[in-house]
Amino acid sequence: MEILWENILLAMAAFVILYVLLHKFAFPKLFGIMEQRRELVMQQMEDARKTREQATAYVEEQKAALQEARNEAQGIIEQSRKTSSTQAEQIIDLAKQEAERLKTDAARDIESEKNKAVAALRGELGAVSVQIASKILDKEVKEDKAQEELVQKYLNEVGGRP
Repeated sequence: MEILWENILLAMAAFVILYVLLHKFAFPKLFGIMEQRRELVMQQMEDARKTREQATAYVEEQKAALQEARNEAQGIIEQSRKTSSTQAEQIIDLAKQEAERLKTDAARDIESEKNKAVAALRGELGAVSVQIASKILDKEVKEDKAQEELVQKYLNEVGGRP
């Protein structure tokens, strides 16, 4: 096998010419396209990073808003508990006042009825006393002891004692 130097030189010359032509016409466009693609990829990565940061910030804002809503809800619940507790105490106080008023009214009514009964009893006692006096005068008992027993008997009848 022989080495043909002419073929090697021709191949090298063709390679150099091809390289010069590619370098002058194809490489700038190819490298330009590759640079544009690299810039596009970098831009997309930057956009993705910004979007991720915005999403993270948005999630944090939502967490803060949710925590604030929870705190507000807890405050409302606590306020409702206090209000219901206060209302329950007011209702109990009103019930106690009403019970006390009813008790006072009942005591007043009882006292009034007692006074009416005493007045009626006094009227009846007066009538009975007149009857006793008339019976005593009718009987004309001479002994004081007999008169005393008679008065006791009638008083026991009026008083309801045996």
